[in-house]
Amino acid sequence: MKRDVLGFAILGAGMISKFHARAIGDIPGTRLVAVCDLEKARAEKMAAEFGCQAFDSLDAVLARRDVDILVIATPSGTHMEAAVAAARAGKHVLCEKPLDVTLERVDAMIQAHREAGTQLGGIFQIRYTRALQTIRDALRTGRFGTLTYAGVYVPWWRPDDYYSASLWHGTQKLDGGGALMNQAIHMIDLLCDIMPPIESVVACVSSVGHPGIETEDAATAAVKFRGGAVGVIYGSTSSWPGQAKRLEISGTEGTAIFVDDHLTLFDFRDHRQEDCAALELGEIGSNTNAQGAANPAAMTHALHAECFKDFVHSLRDGKNFTIDGESARKPIAVIRAIYDSAATGRRISL
Repeated sequence: MKRDVLGFAILGAGMISKFHARAIGDIPGTRLVAVCDLEKARAEKMAAEFGCQAFDSLDAVLARRDVDILVIATPSGTHMEAAVAAARAGKHVLCEKPLDVTLERVDAMIQAHREAGTQLGGIFQIRYTRALQTIRDALRTGRFGTLTYAGVYVPWWRPDDYYSASLWHGTQKLDGGGALMNQAIHMIDLLCDIMPPIESVVACVSSVGHPGIETEDAATAAVKFRGGAVGVIYGSTSSWPGQAKRLEISGTEGTAIFVDDHLTLFDFRDHRQEDCAALELGEIGSNTNAQGAANPAAMTHALHAECFKDFVHSLRDGKNFTIDGESARKPIAVIRAIYDSAATGRRISL
């Protein structure tokens, strides 16, 4: 895009939208033009804080010529309609995870932007953690040897009022799932991004920690990757007091363990001096040992800013965004397969 200043609009004025607004504020050559929410008072409060205009009509926002990018931060099951409307208006979209709650709705979003020639991107900010690049480099150069195992663990906690005080958390229609679709999806996305494709899953889910919600508050899945490696996915919102998210990767020549935003183990048969330095590589702006483990607001916007910058650079350079629609679709496909396996008791192939 040739425009000197790219204009953002945010749809949804909930908790996460403030992280988006701060991220936009960190990007040179961009500005936040508008915040839109069905509750006009919420939009006005946020607009006053960040110096932009408030709207309660998405059509009015999309009609503005100074809006180039729509950030969607509404309940998960409402993303498709806004993303399709934005594509038809010629606007690019950066959408909170998950893109939507079913593959059919996600595919409609991807198709709309493909037809419009606009970009659709997903917000998976954890991908931009610096320590993960060290793991990617080790995988690319074969330091793990033959991959044998990869697992992700998200033992988080949410109190009962997280669900009871919300109109959409824990509902099938708007949340699309529970601990996996809303919380653990970030780490499942890392498996999809870093590891070979997942070929099959066998799973079980439960909601005994928060009885009465429509979705799971704990889930486990055994997975098999292309090439023969096996793994585990565990996600929970019923593991008090909430612990750090964790990724483990092992092979015949080495193992890496990533906890929240740090490597806690990076050990290979061909040990190198720089491997020790990798253990000291943390994330700029991190101020907690378990971001979001018990409080979804307990994180910084630093990684969001990196994600947003990457999206802006892709538009300015005319390149595909790293986390395009097809990439952001992958963890949803895995999660839907886990739900199918839990419901049927069968191994589900992807």
